Amino acid sequence: MLSKHDPADSLADIIENAERIEGYIIGLDQNSFERNGLVRDAVERCLERVCEAAHCLGKYAAEIIPDQPWGEIRGMGNQLRHGYERVSLDIVWNTAANRLPSLEADARRALERLRAENSDTG
Repeated sequence: MLSKHDPADSLADIIENAERIEGYIIGLDQNSFERNGLVRDAVERCLERVCEAAHCLGKYAAEIIPDQPWGEIRGMGNQLRHGYERVSLDIVWNTAANRLPSLEADARRALERLRAENSDTG
């Protein structure tokens, strides 16, 4: 079942925000990240957008990218939005530095497939 949102837009949002995060944390280690409030805030905001895009993909996310933990991704968005005072910087750092690159790569491949399918049928 497709979401009411355009999956291509949601995938593009994931990619764009992952790229932003990569730029924000380049050259930083976890300690530097934790001490830099501006970077932490930027990364958390971009992660919120990634999680919202995952939410917008709905069940379609698991169909086009089955190897990602979509429940965890959406859950992180809820934590960032509603439980922000309890957000673990370890988890934010690990997500940004270690887990997000694979989601970005998967989103790129899915977007390419989706665009190819649409050009074949359009």
